[in-house]
Amino acid sequence: MPPTLFGYIWQISSRHQAGLCLLSIAVFLLSAVPLELQRRIVNDAIGKGAIDMIVWLAIAYAVVALTEGAVKLWLNIYRSLVSERAVRHLRRSIGALTGKALAAKDRAASEGVEISMILTESEPIGGFVGISVSEPLLQGGILLSVFGYLTWLEPWMALLSIAVFSPQMVFVPLMQQAMNRRASERIHTLRAVSGGIVGASGGDAALAAVQEGHIAHVFTLNMGIFKLKFTMNFLMNLMHHLGVAAVLGVGGWLAVQGRIEVGTVVAFVSGLAKVNDPWGDVVNWYREMTAVNMRYRLVADAMRGIGNDEVPA
Repeated sequence: MPPTLFGYIWQISSRHQAGLCLLSIAVFLLSAVPLELQRRIVNDAIGKGAIDMIVWLAIAYAVVALTEGAVKLWLNIYRSLVSERAVRHLRRSIGALTGKALAAKDRAASEGVEISMILTESEPIGGFVGISVSEPLLQGGILLSVFGYLTWLEPWMALLSIAVFSPQMVFVPLMQQAMNRRASERIHTLRAVSGGIVGASGGDAALAAVQEGHIAHVFTLNMGIFKLKFTMNFLMNLMHHLGVAAVLGVGGWLAVQGRIEVGTVVAFVSGLAKVNDPWGDVVNWYREMTAVNMRYRLVADAMRGIGNDEVPA
């Protein structure tokens, strides 16, 4: 196996990654169009009382939404295909290699690691392959296009919105690192549990006590991960709502003074709602990438150990 996660992704799916990137570009190029249509409906059509214009803009909005949704559907199905093929490839590779390790010093431990890698650790690694390149391209493109459009509408309000989001650049990486440390320790512990199950013999009280300790430790690690994860989600949602409050307050004040149009405030509120999900998806991608990268290193190290006729750690 290649030494790095993205080296492995390139090795097994480079052609498919190019196709996924093209679909991602198509989606994010369409992402800012509905915002402009909303603004025109509120300012131009409703303000002037032009019924024909309202109807045509509404139809255009529906067509753009349908097109964007159809391309996203195609993208998601294609991603799933690429991911499942990667999972299948990884499981076959692990099974073929570990089948040659019958002469390992500790057969039970070897089989336990094999069970853990094939059943539990292959799934997240292979599942990440489908979104490894296309997801940051898609979500980052949406963020840039929407914020670019908002900056074109009203630069100072766009700067205010970005300032409210910026604290996430600090607390998200720190909290993710803490979750990764716990996830790595959990994998090692679960491997020990798998080895203990394979090598267990009836009435072994000492082994049962060790297994109980491992299981209790996994419980503690999982609860620590959940607390960090949901606290991160809470803080991210809070930043989003603070951004909406700032836009409504400042934008409403500017609209009352006649310095901006009401449709601009509507576009900003819709824009913030539109970037909230992509930003959360970028954070989720970063979270998954760091966790999968750690898993990949552990699996690759274990497979190199098996290939050298050593007992995996």
